Amino acid sequence: MLKFTGLVLLTALFFVACNNQQPKEFVVQPRDTTITVKNAYNDLFLDSAAMEDYIAKQSLGDTLAQRIRSFYNSRNYQFAWFDSSGVAEYAGSFLNAQSQYILYSKDSSLYNEDLQQLHDSLTSDSSKYQVPSKKRLGTELALTTQFFRYAFKAYVGDSSINLQDLGWFIPRKKTDMTGLLDSLISNKGKNMENYEPLNKQYNLLKEQLLKYYGYQKEGEWDSIAITKKFYKIGDTSAAIAKIKHRLFLTGDAEKDDTTTVFDTTLLAAVKHFQRRYGLKEDGAIGNDLLKEINRPIQQRIEQLLINMERMRWLPGNTDQDYLLVNIPAYRLYVYEKGQLAWSMNVVVGSIAHSTVIFNGQMKYIVFSPYWNVPNSIVRKEIMPALQRNPNYLARNNMERYNGGIRQKPGPRNSLGLVKFLFPNSYNIYLHDTPSKGLFNEASRAFSHGCIRLAEPKRLAEYLLRKDTAWTEEKITAAMNAGKEKYVTLNPTVPVVIGYFTAWVDNEGKLNFRDDIYGHDKKLAEKMFTKK
Repeated sequence: MLKFTGLVLLTALFFVACNNQQPKEFVVQPRDTTITVKNAYNDLFLDSAAMEDYIAKQSLGDTLAQRIRSFYNSRNYQFAWFDSSGVAEYAGSFLNAQSQYILYSKDSSLYNEDLQQLHDSLTSDSSKYQVPSKKRLGTELALTTQFFRYAFKAYVGDSSINLQDLGWFIPRKKTDMTGLLDSLISNKGKNMENYEPLNKQYNLLKEQLLKYYGYQKEGEWDSIAITKKFYKIGDTSAAIAKIKHRLFLTGDAEKDDTTTVFDTTLLAAVKHFQRRYGLKEDGAIGNDLLKEINRPIQQRIEQLLINMERMRWLPGNTDQDYLLVNIPAYRLYVYEKGQLAWSMNVVVGSIAHSTVIFNGQMKYIVFSPYWNVPNSIVRKEIMPALQRNPNYLARNNMERYNGGIRQKPGPRNSLGLVKFLFPNSYNIYLHDTPSKGLFNEASRAFSHGCIRLAEPKRLAEYLLRKDTAWTEEKITAAMNAGKEKYVTLNPTVPVVIGYFTAWVDNEGKLNFRDDIYGHDKKLAEKMFTKK
């Protein structure tokens, strides 16, 4: 069973209300006059007028200018990047982190030639390099400006990207940039990963990205062709040797085997690869497997960068209970105290009825539910069926109700025996289904937008596990009572409906999935298209 690394991180998401309110105007901190030359860690202070002159000459945007003012107000204009001996050591730590970010993200917009020269000088021999006194103020303010620019890029993501244009309705995380810089200073640049506002999954994907850059540099990613429909145990082919080598590179095979025979070791490697890519684990080498193996290395690199960008939008790890549905994985992940407890297969919306990406709070369990048929389905499907067969409603256990149509509770109900509600404007919820066969399919995008669960009773038992009034027997009885019953969850449980086509699971394995709704393609156009 594939597992999403506490991934997700995502999820303090839920603790932010899903709304479209405009961000509040940045509030500049008042000047802290308690900091003086006598109690400051150094005796270097800058002049506020000189800072304002720098801001004006650099034509800094309002928000960035306000952050700089706020940062220095909180320090009473004490220098941050210098002390009496010269450039502070953590300046090198920051510049090194920025250089690493530029290297793996391929984002050259942060490159600053003057600060790069400073970085090179500090790296070559920090004991000898001194910034000339006439350049000290400019270097100080340049470092602060650059840190805020870097922090936005590396920790928040490209602010020019409108998430809702991409069908993403989970609010961006909020990040205290000034607090980050204070942490860098107070920790002297040590152990930056301990206070960076990045979830664990981001750094796991970054590690994989660096591996793929290595594969690209080695130039061992040529397309592999096969001469028959599929290969199985015992078959021999030159292509099999190439596949063995590719599976060794991707970590699916433990040894680099150059023989041309399809043996049991290759069978295990093929199944391992199929599991990571969400393919049917039949151990056969056919078109589905070759399609994934032969995707260009640059396409995989971009897929990793796209999902890392999404991870920047999300808060860090959480120690709370929550549910995560990853649409491209067709899977629901259940987290208890921030740790993956278990997961199950789900069916999500078809391409024509795509499931919305958003977050909410699970509030109700509804046993033996009615299905209030959406007007769109009534108009497009039920009314034409009624014209062909006037007994359609009776045959499908439906009735007219409050000007609409609903299906009565029971085993034939389209929602099955239980549904789970997290109130939202998209009318999306989790539910059981009488159609169990679809859960065995590798691709499971078949619904009208709601999410069908392979193990609904197990989820009900989990959500009610702390309520002694709800035993397994009572849950089973309520599901089969044929009478609708609402149960309110207290406390509510955060739910995230996410979209991730690349992630690292709890076993440290990199997973890829198809871009079933085209969201990767849209984001790629914004990230990689040259303007």
